[in-house]
Amino acid sequence: MPNEGSAPLHPVTLSKEGPDRLVIKWNDGHRSIYTWKHLRDHCPCAGCREERVKPADPFRILSPTELVPLAVAAMTPVGHYAYKITWSDGHDTGIYTLENLRGLCQCPECAEHKTN
Repeated sequence: MPNEGSAPLHPVTLSKEGPDRLVIKWNDGHRSIYTWKHLRDHCPCAGCREERVKPADPFRILSPTELVPLAVAAMTPVGHYAYKITWSDGHDTGIYTLENLRGLCQCPECAEHKTN
């Protein structure tokens, strides 16, 4: 959901929930939930965006890093506007802005708004 308050949107806490989820509590009280796979599937870097628009290649050979479970190696702030996620396969070029992260929220409330 969009930030309806007057204060700029920013996370108050970030935490892992189990092995596959990120939880962000925002300054407006919202609690966002994300799976790591969802975040990786929506990586905002140019290379990943280009891959998402290409037709699927049924003969593509998977690399060894694609055969192991995806994990986050690091999540570091970029200024006061974004986070850079370094993935277990070495990918680290995606800069997730706070607005982008909020828009990717998978909590039940946000999921309901996206289907309406």
